[in-house]
Amino acid sequence: MSHRATLTPQMLQYAEKFDDRGDIRWMPYLMYFHAAGHTSDVVNTDRLGFRVSEGPDGQKAAVGGPLPDGPVRLLAGSSTAFGIGASTDGDTLSSYLWKKHAPSLPWLNFGGRSHNSTQELLLFTLYRHLLPQVDEIVLFSGFNNLGLSRLPSSVRGDSGAFFNCNDFSGQMEELRARNRKASAGRGLFGGRKKEAAAEPVDLRVPELAEQIDLASELTLRHLDSWKLLAEGMGAKLTFVLQPLATWVRETPAPQEKLIFDELDEISNFGEVYGDISSMSARETYSKELQAGCERMGVRYLDINPVIADAIGKDDWLFVDRIHFTDEGHDLVAGLLAKELELS
Repeated sequence: MSHRATLTPQMLQYAEKFDDRGDIRWMPYLMYFHAAGHTSDVVNTDRLGFRVSEGPDGQKAAVGGPLPDGPVRLLAGSSTAFGIGASTDGDTLSSYLWKKHAPSLPWLNFGGRSHNSTQELLLFTLYRHLLPQVDEIVLFSGFNNLGLSRLPSSVRGDSGAFFNCNDFSGQMEELRARNRKASAGRGLFGGRKKEAAAEPVDLRVPELAEQIDLASELTLRHLDSWKLLAEGMGAKLTFVLQPLATWVRETPAPQEKLIFDELDEISNFGEVYGDISSMSARETYSKELQAGCERMGVRYLDINPVIADAIGKDDWLFVDRIHFTDEGHDLVAGLLAKELELS
């Protein structure tokens, strides 16, 4: 049996429904979201696909219901906010915040697996009307925009690349080709149609500095909209640069090394993401994000060095390079509560 299956058996259930090998639920506007009404001993979703949070005394809440009375707090972001890696719904960041580290108000899980900042913002605008009063929004994000900025401009477009965008573009090109073939032949007045010349496609991979600039600009552009929405709701907003294992420490814990090595045999992280996994890349990216947050008046936290100061060399935090173990979720939720002074 593989090290990953032995050390993190819950990941088999995530693979079944909640990653790119699983059951992708294609959605208008969002492109994709989680399976709705999913039930299991590892992960449960509401009628819309949002993950259920657990609070004190077994209380449960989700965006699509049940909703608690009174004001709430939101943990938004992508798959780390959703809680990939947690062995139960009660072991996610939002649940640990609610039941242990910042329990004065319920926390709702607003995470979207594999979402970029465009999708995170769009998810909020599509479902904000369902929420009660929102006291606080913690946007726990940042990696996906940087990882996707490595893709060429032909797929990044104006609003950034998204995961599975090559599949989408390929399907759309096949559809366009069929339509061109169906309409080929004579023009409106009987003349033979002239085939349009194919436009050149830019396949250049941006240099690291350009990747960081692209990701920072896109993240801050959408964060500005988050700020306007939060202000209109009377909610406090914080942007937290999420952790990456290699941004926290250069040498992984023993269990992490076993899992990372096994995952790299399937898809080598360094080859896929290039130099963005380095400490220096994180520092440059974080400085750009922090400067932008300061300009627009949004509270900012880079949680990576905070985690690094709080752990020992053998503490096992990650089930892969971006998602936490149960102990990692608990630790990071506690650090968020402390650093952000959440009650």
